[in-house]
Amino acid sequence: MINKDTKVIVQGLGKQGLFHTKLMLEYGTKVVAGVNPNLKELSIPVFKTVKESLHLKPTWSVIFVPAKFCKDAAIEALEAGLNIVIITEGVPVKDMLEIVEKSKGLKVVGGNCPGVIRVLECKLGIMPAHVFKKGSVGLVSRSGTLTYGIADALSRHGIGQSLVVGIGGDMVNGMDFVDVLKVFEEDSSVEKVVLLGEIGGDSEERAAEYIKGMSKPVVAYIAGRTAPKGKRMGHAGAIIYGEKGTYEHKVKKLRESGVKVANIPSEIVDEIKK
Repeated sequence: MINKDTKVIVQGLGKQGLFHTKLMLEYGTKVVAGVNPNLKELSIPVFKTVKESLHLKPTWSVIFVPAKFCKDAAIEALEAGLNIVIITEGVPVKDMLEIVEKSKGLKVVGGNCPGVIRVLECKLGIMPAHVFKKGSVGLVSRSGTLTYGIADALSRHGIGQSLVVGIGGDMVNGMDFVDVLKVFEEDSSVEKVVLLGEIGGDSEERAAEYIKGMSKPVVAYIAGRTAPKGKRMGHAGAIIYGEKGTYEHKVKKLRESGVKVANIPSEIVDEIKK
């Protein structure tokens, strides 16, 4: 997905966009430009449109544009041939459906996600870089906070990560677990996989089906074991209707596919060590 040579632009240089652009640059990410109709000066070139930045040959855009304008920004980037990471929270479901429809083979990560990091090479988004350690674990998660906590625990026990992808917890998003697992399966730097899911939707069940054909071992944790049915818990997509989407159903399907499912987050470290 990304590496030390990946060139990136940032759309939406408000308070958060500026703050995290600075951190991405400090991490070594090749942020080649920003896009903002009003801002004129920054340590990198700033353009009014995505099209004006294309001569710098970016392949990804990280989007911090407010929710009501996010669809237009995302489609502008996609129509320019860029993969996108949508950090923005609260993008309307209808807008996300249109964004995904427009992607046509390009990668869409998010919305409402922490982004993607190739450890010690490239960071797209808001992940706190200090919790990650270089290694061979591929980690994919619906929860940003859980991502940071598990990465930190792995790192403190000497277990490094190669590629970490936060797909976001909204009802509609771009890349899902299966999409990221396919990347991990083809990535020679990834030897083991950690999947961090949660109640709601069927993305973990679909992941379980794909994992049956994977050559790499997978350890999983599902958040929301005690959540009541019919009540949204945290993320927009974390809501259960019927059997599918329940903690029990997800764990059952994953275990049937040979996945080691941790009962509590701290068990993930032990399972990866095994």
